[in-house]
Amino acid sequence: MGVGEDGITGEVIGAAIAVHRELGPGLLESAYEACLAYELSDRGMSVECQKSLPVVYRSVNVECGYRMDMVVEGALVVELKTVERIMPIHEAQLLSYLRLSGHRFGLLLNFNVNVLKDGIRRLVNGYSNQ
Repeated sequence: MGVGEDGITGEVIGAAIAVHRELGPGLLESAYEACLAYELSDRGMSVECQKSLPVVYRSVNVECGYRMDMVVEGALVVELKTVERIMPIHEAQLLSYLRLSGHRFGLLLNFNVNVLKDGIRRLVNGYSNQ
């Protein structure tokens, strides 16, 4: 697609808003993931869902069962939630995924809100931008 991280982030947020407008809050995370993946693919973006994330321990990849919800355009890690509110542990989870995967940018999207913009957190290099 050839867009930078800000462009990818904007596209993902736009697609997530479209999904949220269509479905509303209250569904399982897996439903939002499938619909968001479809929406992003329909917009011509590459999406990897449930991408395995090994932990490197003493130079060995140890498969621990970690999975990133989505990696978009090979650059942006997207973690989906359907929780009452985003907690520090959710941000810590995404920051860990960024660190372990070597990706710099991540989006935390909570679909269990009335207006999706209230459920978006962008994380960059360990700093949260709301």
